[in-house]
Amino acid sequence: MTATSNQNTEPATPNAAVQAILNRLATRAMGLTGADIERIVRQARLKARRQKRSIRYEDIEEGIRMDRPMVPYDLRWRFAIHESGHAVVHHALRLGPIHGLNIDTPGGGGYSQLGFTASGSDTLGYREDMLAMLMAGRAAEQIVVGKVSAGSGGTDDSDLARATKLALAMERSLGFGAIQPLLYRDDKDPTAVLDGNPDLSARIHARLEKALARAVEILNESRDRLDALVKALFDAQALDGVAVTQLLKHSDRGGGR
Repeated sequence: MTATSNQNTEPATPNAAVQAILNRLATRAMGLTGADIERIVRQARLKARRQKRSIRYEDIEEGIRMDRPMVPYDLRWRFAIHESGHAVVHHALRLGPIHGLNIDTPGGGGYSQLGFTASGSDTLGYREDMLAMLMAGRAAEQIVVGKVSAGSGGTDDSDLARATKLALAMERSLGFGAIQPLLYRDDKDPTAVLDGNPDLSARIHARLEKALARAVEILNESRDRLDALVKALFDAQALDGVAVTQLLKHSDRGGGR
């Protein structure tokens, strides 16, 4: 699963070490609400006060994890593969900043927080790049494991749901359709539209197949980057954007494969 955000300019901090700690904690807390964070910090302060010491990183991390059992080895490995696939393709296509990856979220599953910048040109090519990124988790599973899980679909905010909605918009409302591209349609119920129009469904599916194939191609060309990120994410369980970007840039200097 991926989360997107607009690129923001963050204020400079006088203490890089403190900022690095805050970045790690923010990545660990992906998926939590503001109320959750407030409760965790309050409980960590109470714990530190009772023990007559300063609050520690471990206090906050322990609160974030709560009493969740450790994610099983094989599932954790698949989560790492899936989220790393998104990040590698996002980086390769220069879609924007990477804010963090987490495979130990409170809600279960993996989480990618990725920013998007259209660079002033929201073209067909840019939307196709986004489709490839959305399909990249499934592509990574296909390449590394040899078979895919249901992790790409199943919910309204899943990779497949978001990719289908984007492909439908490209065909029906963004002016990139193969048939009557100048017509704008406001499809409030994509499922009904697709189920009632087999020809349209075929065109949408063809876009998704093309995006998946492109993601597979990019990941195969970037296999060393993918493998390195999978291992790092599996070991750490959460990587902030700085750590992910540094790893991918280091792999870039190494020449990819």
